[in-house]
Amino acid sequence: MIEESQSRQSAVAMAHTLEFLAFRLGEEEYGIDIHKVQELRGYDAVTRIANAPDFIKGVVNLRGIIVPIVDMRIKFQLGTPTYDQFTVVIVLNVAGRVIGMVVDSVSDVMTLAAEQIKPAPEMGSVVQTEYLTGIGTVDERMLILVDIDKLMTGSEIGLIDTLSA
Repeated sequence: MIEESQSRQSAVAMAHTLEFLAFRLGEEEYGIDIHKVQELRGYDAVTRIANAPDFIKGVVNLRGIIVPIVDMRIKFQLGTPTYDQFTVVIVLNVAGRVIGMVVDSVSDVMTLAAEQIKPAPEMGSVVQTEYLTGIGTVDERMLILVDIDKLMTGSEIGLIDTLSA
């Protein structure tokens, strides 16, 4: 009877946890829903597209699929990106499309309980926070949680549709 109660409690606890892929951009650590991640790849040369915004590095051919590559350091205005052996392309499935996201490095997958996620602070109109879902905390570690669907949709996904058509 006690075992059954404990297993029910752990099942409830598992239902209230979320997994995030943790990645770095500059000095900050971010997290995205692991269910959006298709694969991780090293950064390779891309085919540049004329008149694309700076944050769209270009496209790559991934097993027959043309995938637009978005550099998150440029998108978040975090300085000039450098590409080295730690640079990673996170291949995502967003809104039924495959998109590559360039980040400085990927660290691990973090499991967060609902109580470990705090709402994103309101920053007024100075900082765009509509694509942040919250701040995850584990011990002294803070993870800025990004709603990748909100970030990559809207007018930007229209641009990506044009690039991958």
